[in-house]
Amino acid sequence: MSRRFEIPATPENMVLGYLDSTTPPVLEVASGDVVTLHSFPAGGKETLPDNLPVPADYMAALDALPPGPGPHFITGPVYVQDAKPGDTLQVDILDVKVRQDWGFVSILPLLGTLPDEFTDYETIHPVVDHAKNVCVMPWGTEIPLDPFFGIIATAPPPAWGRCGSPVPRAFGGNMDNKELRAGTTLYLPVFNEGALFFAGDGHGVQGDGEVCITALETGVTGTFRLTLRKDMRLDWPFAESATHLMSIGLDEDLDDAARQATREMVKHVCERTNLSRNQAYMLCSLAGNLRVTQMVDGNKGVHMLLAKSLL
Repeated sequence: MSRRFEIPATPENMVLGYLDSTTPPVLEVASGDVVTLHSFPAGGKETLPDNLPVPADYMAALDALPPGPGPHFITGPVYVQDAKPGDTLQVDILDVKVRQDWGFVSILPLLGTLPDEFTDYETIHPVVDHAKNVCVMPWGTEIPLDPFFGIIATAPPPAWGRCGSPVPRAFGGNMDNKELRAGTTLYLPVFNEGALFFAGDGHGVQGDGEVCITALETGVTGTFRLTLRKDMRLDWPFAESATHLMSIGLDEDLDDAARQATREMVKHVCERTNLSRNQAYMLCSLAGNLRVTQMVDGNKGVHMLLAKSLL
């Protein structure tokens, strides 16, 4: 029987702005156990609204955690018993809910897709209407919420040292992939004993691209089932939903990220079917959909979706 745990939203259970394999675990679980954890918006006190209440636990984290090389609050790590380098951590995303009454969206110096064209820097605070499941923009537009964690990761390889939170890499991290919502399963390579699972960077809703640098940055609560897979070997994160396979490409060059996402999908199709590499490649050309995940995190993201019904 799997057990259920909850990690309180307190500063001692979080780091700010980095992922590091030397961070002491805040919880130890067995394979198949379920963990609920909480996260706060990215950014510091400069993002807070003047006229809306700030949750006490969020303010406590802002006051207590020293700034890191990135702006993201990240909960963990969670140690998974018997996990070894070379294994895969299966992360079933069971539930994600917005836990704040507002979020923020910013245009910031030198960041985003068009930094030279948008220099009138601004932060807005859309209000969350939980009853209607929308955020309300200052000009009145209501956008349906579709919450997810921008950061889901295992700890980086020890040789990489402390990695700043903004750049996604082979361990996952700041992928900012809106497809990683409740009901999706993410597979992550394991680089350390215990896997060392992290999640953070709450998003209420985001478009593919995340072009201005932020999603709706807000607090979220998520529930994950963590399962150790000794039968799976990965070099890069991979995901699936009930209906689709999803490969993930991450690179400074958008073309190379697209190539990686295509290459990974061909590999996984071949592993799951009797198709040759040529046949899998042609299937991806006819039915695989490449989408720009995000343009703004150093390593850009491209993901490919392929319907499982075609396998």
